Amino acid sequence: MRVEWFGQSAFHLQSDDASVAIDPFADMSAAASRGLQFDYPPIEGVTAQLVLVTHEHHDHTGVDSIAGEPEVIRSTAGRLASPVGEVLAIASEHDERAGSERGPNSIFVFELGGLRVCHFGDFGQRELRGEQAAAIGPVDLLLLPVGGGPTIGAPGAHAIVSALSPRWVVPMHYRTERVNFLEPADEFLAGFDRVERLAQPFFETGELPEAASALAVVPAAP
Repeated sequence: MRVEWFGQSAFHLQSDDASVAIDPFADMSAAASRGLQFDYPPIEGVTAQLVLVTHEHHDHTGVDSIAGEPEVIRSTAGRLASPVGEVLAIASEHDERAGSERGPNSIFVFELGGLRVCHFGDFGQRELRGEQAAAIGPVDLLLLPVGGGPTIGAPGAHAIVSALSPRWVVPMHYRTERVNFLEPADEFLAGFDRVERLAQPFFETGELPEAASALAVVPAAP
């Protein structure tokens, strides 16, 4: 499976016969008026059969940037049929106050290319609840926010890695040279025995090394 990171929480996953885009962002030029730098390149030339939107914030809802007339699943919960097979959407919150500050958030779990993928969106709860972890189940590839602020930071992210024991963890939604908010991923990555830092924003899962415990995979910022 090919995994490409576009910045923030936006990914494109491609197997031999299916493709999924997750949390693509729209035009973020208005962020500058609030003193926020958001300089990730626009998402262009990306085609998918399915688009998943974890919550209704502007930097996650750029559905129109994805070509191919994809089916869209957004901000929901349940077991849902899709062009790539069943998608499990697990209800969660964007904050520590039951979603009363930033609203709901969906954790998406699905299989692609024989791998079980879990994308946590803008998960902001104090901790992952037991029933949520049980619903997620085994995970091969975990896409997890680590930059703090409106989502969990390093301690909360590490607790989730411990609870789910994925093969690979890709940090997302953190400070890079393209954004001037959130915290960097350094504290989160310091907790891993092994970190695979990439020179490009994409990778093939079949080319990743095996590790005795969860391997942190860090695509280069686009």
